[in-house]
Amino acid sequence: MKALVLVVSDSVFEGRTSDVSGEFAVRALSSRGFNVVKVITPNKPTEIIKSIRENPDARLIIVIGGTGPSPRDITVDTVESLAWRSFPGFGEEFRRRSVERVGLRAILSRAGLYETFDGRVIAVLPGSLDGVEVGLSILLEITQHLLEEAQRTEGPHRVA
Repeated sequence: MKALVLVVSDSVFEGRTSDVSGEFAVRALSSRGFNVVKVITPNKPTEIIKSIRENPDARLIIVIGGTGPSPRDITVDTVESLAWRSFPGFGEEFRRRSVERVGLRAILSRAGLYETFDGRVIAVLPGSLDGVEVGLSILLEITQHLLEEAQRTEGPHRVA
């Protein structure tokens, strides 16, 4: 199954900083059997949307960066414009686990999990390595079931 790791960062895109978080996500997903494509894009809504649309066979999309309170943190808003539904429990659990690791500033994260009309799953995670580690530790526990359900259009629900 194909996965897209989409790193949203002006500094990484411009080569001013290295991409530690995206590389970690690629390794984590590859070790779970995903065929991973990584794209680095600047912090622009049109570029984020373009990168997602240019990878239509990626059923799982991990978007890294742009989840904070800054006016430049537009990733969540952009992904929400593409989403059919959201799964608020993911963000709640992400923030709960993150508070244990980094303190109360973790409640400012807008990390989230979404599904598109065509059954693709998009997780939006902070740009920090710690945030990606926490997010993937949650996501990889539920990914198989979520992807199966996102593709199922008829038949009984499968309890995993």
